[in-house]
Amino acid sequence: MAASPHISEQEWAVWRRFYAMRRQLDRALEQQLQGDSGISGPDYEILVALFDAPDRKLRARELAEIIGWEKSRISHQVSRMETRGLVERTECETDLRGTWIGMTNEGKRTIFRAMRNHHDAIRRFFFDVLTDEEKELVSAASGKVLDAINPAACEVAESIEARRA
Repeated sequence: MAASPHISEQEWAVWRRFYAMRRQLDRALEQQLQGDSGISGPDYEILVALFDAPDRKLRARELAEIIGWEKSRISHQVSRMETRGLVERTECETDLRGTWIGMTNEGKRTIFRAMRNHHDAIRRFFFDVLTDEEKELVSAASGKVLDAINPAACEVAESIEARRA
């Protein structure tokens, strides 16, 4: 691949390696979730976001901001999860246009079952292969990239944290 005037050959090499790592890590973690817990990565993302939220529920738009999905994707995924009894939708009493998405008892049981093995896989595939210095560098670089892409998601996460306090 010829270098773009804006991206050097060295930068392309970094990008390709990062991209391959990200894809392979996503694939390994997805396979672990499916095999151990019978849920998908998208199921897990939604359940974790709800688990971390005050009262284990979020507005649909907050959920979309936190995990970086379009509202239509959230809607379709939540519908599939509703049919399996993992989440439920309820009307927002203060805003009739809004909907709360909350965890059911089955959703809580499912996320607890999934978390242990998933955390072990994250440790094995990611943290155990990095030094403390590398972890700090990854964290700092990730924060910079996230801020450049979607600072609004950080604001939503902060507002949810403030509600929790």
